[in-house]
Amino acid sequence: MSRTERLFDLIQLLRTYKYPVTAAKLARELEVTPRTVYRDIATLQLLGAPVEGEAGMGYLLRPGFLLPPLMFTEEEVESLALGARWVASRTDARFSRAARSALARISAVLPPRLKQEMEDTPLLIGPGKGDGSPDGNLAVFRRAIRQQRRMRISYRSVSGAPSERVVWPFALSFFDHARVLLAWCELRKDFRAFRVDLVQEASVLSNAYPRPRAELLQEWRQREGIPAQNLSFDS
Repeated sequence: MSRTERLFDLIQLLRTYKYPVTAAKLARELEVTPRTVYRDIATLQLLGAPVEGEAGMGYLLRPGFLLPPLMFTEEEVESLALGARWVASRTDARFSRAARSALARISAVLPPRLKQEMEDTPLLIGPGKGDGSPDGNLAVFRRAIRQQRRMRISYRSVSGAPSERVVWPFALSFFDHARVLLAWCELRKDFRAFRVDLVQEASVLSNAYPRPRAELLQEWRQREGIPAQNLSFDS
């Protein structure tokens, strides 16, 4: 492991602690000597990292410190590139542009070797099966989710039954075969999963829904207790 990689690992390890941690404990986790930790802490402080503390008392990294992208490892660069390319090929036009833009920004500040690794990655995204849902619906759903607002949707179930719903959207899930809106349904008075391609019309209402989005998502996860790929759609 190079010293740069070790400094990066030390920063990442410090992030996991909310309270001061001793050099001895850091050394055990990094598999180095406490003397090396003291030396690396001093280097990080000279470089401007907000590491507070002293020998014998422990060290703490103040929140908010961000490392520049040049500290990414090869595997991290590959995973970012793979994820961005998946988003670019599997979501709507806006997300596709955003993913490509983010990838270009990361590539622009990487050192030459990692930039070349990103461009020449052997990890490829194969063709997927679209669900036929219009891009506009996804943008509307994302806006409602961000603003935590109710939506009115005209929905046709898998069996073909039409219905009008007022829902509280809190998440979008992307599959190769479908895009799925997760929401609390006022009609059913329960959580429901709606296939986006079966939504005929969708509009964002002016009033916010009464519970925090994060709370709805957490409750849904607890109640379902199953991985997302096992979702059943509303009928």
